[in-house]
Amino acid sequence: MTDGDAVTGPAAFTALGSRLRDALSMRGFESPTKPQRQAIGPIAAGEDVVVVAPTGSGKTETATLPVFDALAGEEIFGISALYVTPLRALNRDMRERLDWWGDTLGIDVDVRHGDTTDYQRQKQANNPPDLLVTTPETLQAMLTGSKLRRALEDVDHVVIDEIHELAVSKRGAQLAIGLERLRELAGPFQRVGLSATVHDPDEIGRLLTGDRDWRVIEVDVGSALEVNVEAPTVTEDDEKLAQELVTEPEAASHVRRIDELVAENEATLAFVNTRQTAEALGSRLKELGTSIGIHHGSLAKETRIEVEKQFKRGELDGLLCTSSMELGIDVGQVDHVIQYNSPRQVARLLQRIGRAGHREGDVSSGTILTSHPDDVLESLVVARRARAGAVEPAPIHHGSLDTVANQIAGLVMDFGEIAAPRAYDVVTRAYPFDELDESQFKSVVRELASNNVVWLEEEEDRIEKRRGTWQYFYRNLSMIPDEATYDVEDVASGSQVGTLDERFVVNFASPGEVFIQRGEMWRITEVDEEDEVVTVSPIEDPAGEVPSWTGQEIPVPQVVAQDVGELRSVAGSQLAAGGDTGSVASDLTRRYEVDSETIASGLERLAEHVGDGQPLVTDNQILVESGDGTVVVNACFGHQTNEALGRLVSALLGQQTGSSVGLETDPYRIELTVPSGVRASAVVDVLSETDPDHVRSIIELSLKNADTLKFKLAQVATSFGALKRWRGNGSARFGKGRLLDALEGTPVYEEAIREIFHEELAVDDATTVLERIQSGDISVETVSGHTPLGTGGRGSGTELLTPENADASVIETVKERLQNDRVILFCLHCTDWKRKRQVKRVSDQPTCPECGSTRIAALNPWAEETVSAVKATDKTDDQQKETERAYQAASLVQSHGKQAVIALAARGVGPHNAARIINKLREDEDDFYRDILSREREYARTRSFWD
Repeated sequence: MTDGDAVTGPAAFTALGSRLRDALSMRGFESPTKPQRQAIGPIAAGEDVVVVAPTGSGKTETATLPVFDALAGEEIFGISALYVTPLRALNRDMRERLDWWGDTLGIDVDVRHGDTTDYQRQKQANNPPDLLVTTPETLQAMLTGSKLRRALEDVDHVVIDEIHELAVSKRGAQLAIGLERLRELAGPFQRVGLSATVHDPDEIGRLLTGDRDWRVIEVDVGSALEVNVEAPTVTEDDEKLAQELVTEPEAASHVRRIDELVAENEATLAFVNTRQTAEALGSRLKELGTSIGIHHGSLAKETRIEVEKQFKRGELDGLLCTSSMELGIDVGQVDHVIQYNSPRQVARLLQRIGRAGHREGDVSSGTILTSHPDDVLESLVVARRARAGAVEPAPIHHGSLDTVANQIAGLVMDFGEIAAPRAYDVVTRAYPFDELDESQFKSVVRELASNNVVWLEEEEDRIEKRRGTWQYFYRNLSMIPDEATYDVEDVASGSQVGTLDERFVVNFASPGEVFIQRGEMWRITEVDEEDEVVTVSPIEDPAGEVPSWTGQEIPVPQVVAQDVGELRSVAGSQLAAGGDTGSVASDLTRRYEVDSETIASGLERLAEHVGDGQPLVTDNQILVESGDGTVVVNACFGHQTNEALGRLVSALLGQQTGSSVGLETDPYRIELTVPSGVRASAVVDVLSETDPDHVRSIIELSLKNADTLKFKLAQVATSFGALKRWRGNGSARFGKGRLLDALEGTPVYEEAIREIFHEELAVDDATTVLERIQSGDISVETVSGHTPLGTGGRGSGTELLTPENADASVIETVKERLQNDRVILFCLHCTDWKRKRQVKRVSDQPTCPECGSTRIAALNPWAEETVSAVKATDKTDDQQKETERAYQAASLVQSHGKQAVIALAARGVGPHNAARIINKLREDEDDFYRDILSREREYARTRSFWD
């Protein structure tokens, strides 16, 4: 990093030339903002700089004013500056903001991305603009065009906007090599990165510069942040409102409170964590008459642009949005930000609430609306960390091998042919690949050659272009996995409403079905598979299905979950010493700066837990509890660490018992559905006796039986050119075993495992937890039966908005359908008796008429292969798994009779989920059918992941 002399502070604009200063006066810029005061001087002096500041604080002008100053009055032949943004929407926004400066200073500004017309592309190639706004993927394509390569030879400045967004994905790793490819063409150029608040700005600097000299300029945001956490209480009016909105009273209280906050402020952004929640919540708010629009990535571009304009013009009081609005799309002045449910990550909260109040001296204010106790405590922790600026780590993708494959093809496209050592040098100049082993690089080249992507001349150590290179490269410009999307078109107007993921269309969308999009209800009239179009007509129906879209749940980081554990420790100790919930909550207000009533609502379950005399669950104490066929490991380590620990424990228990073990995790629990006889002590043995050095290999072995690896292998194989386009439900469906057998030992397999460990399973952190358990640094307690904390998972509050609590007529329909469904009854004792029967004709306790056994499995009517598997003597792995499922089903029927048969007859409800449904305590029989319906819907949303 460098510390050169440059003009900073209130006089920062004096570092710019007179033409720029005149333009600033015309534009109404009276004094520089905080980032402008600190960064304009160093950027004007030609330094490589990373500017870390909240969205809306003037970062764009911080970077572009010095660049415009450098370009003003110069005779420019090619493209002198590139402004790279992660979203096309930001392209559009940047164009509008930069055009004025270009027109005033005589600098030609243009935009290029995937939707740019052929005419405009040709015009840019023949007469390049001085400054081009583009995306990382379009830059990849530009580097291979003959005319554009000549234009790019003149690049002197590259600005990367929202670089933190790129850094945590393979897009950032791809761009890092892309910048080195540009350097091969243009020579050294200035690099400026614009970032939101991040854990390690120097890591962003290395990604941007390839570990050359750079300067980080960071603006503190925590001190200018007002965050309130609320847990709305249900009123009598909310009870009535719930009936009108076809939802739960608690959800109605949330809808009512959002409506109030929108009314109290002039311009409010309301962030939610998923597109599904945006649609479900939006439909209820529109029913209530709230002046609010909906904005997320699966809405049509025209729809998004229109609601942005309406909000900016003041025609809408609020905008309900997902992460797409975290970035710097200009929607005008924002007074207040609502975060619906815990933001789960400090970085997200800072980015979202940072969108409010950007006039100089303003404080960014926001409200987190919470639901269940986990959500409250987590929100308290995230808000406190945000005020302190304590952002969690977000590691970049180091050594991503499919990115290497992608960029080798790019280098061959650049030069026609390239010496392998030179290609290796270019790739490893990029920071994410500075430790890439030469043997790994060679294995990637050989894989590409075997897939006919490039030609490898081994004797001369040269990589050459071949017929398949062009097709592969342009098919893989993006490192975002390709999954089909269907356009949703209004049959009346012909206009596009939005898009739907292929998995939702395949699993749910058929003529007559109703779903929510844009906060409105639509009935499907036609599904055109060939053109990938769903035609719809608008209807009035408050209970449509919420579509599923691609996108993982936002994971809670380990540092946040640990802080929740520490909060439990402090509050739990006070409660155990005789303090009441109110006084403990009041004591905690000084620490968390939130009203005592909200804190008290977060302590309800903890108080019940302590009142029962149960051991605490804290940042350094685990509680393992068992009962009703489940073992719950209460552990405050976050999503990814708990998922890794869960896979480890389930794999080893399954190995010990010879039976499969079900697994569900959240940031504070690992729930295992275990064979009969398995108790908490068995789990403790695994945690205390497993060699930490073996954790990685055990989890990798367990993945070979998991659909996660199959799906990831297919995606990565596509990006290596080993498969045609991967479609989750299309013609490219492979047997898991076949795909694994074909790819194990290749860089494709190595990359699939690396990516799963990077994105889903914190294997290193799980290893550290085992080491701490075995050293005594983390204690492990056990109890028999389930505790209030163990049964209080996140799922208790996340689906409130979805109309899962169906009305009586829907429940009656489900009952009738299940009673009329057929099942195969198969005796596992004698294996001679098998009958196909309607559920309503099955006796309360099925018994084999041949041998009198009650060990009867209830199987789907098409499950003849399961019967064959049970009878087989020399079983394959798949047959062994089918046999285990049959025995699990028989065990349920033996214990619960016809109730188990009904649950097992449901769509996609296997023995694991059937056990969960049956074991749930409930007073109303209708709730049993509601739970079945909920599981069926969940299966429909996720079916593409299952064989």
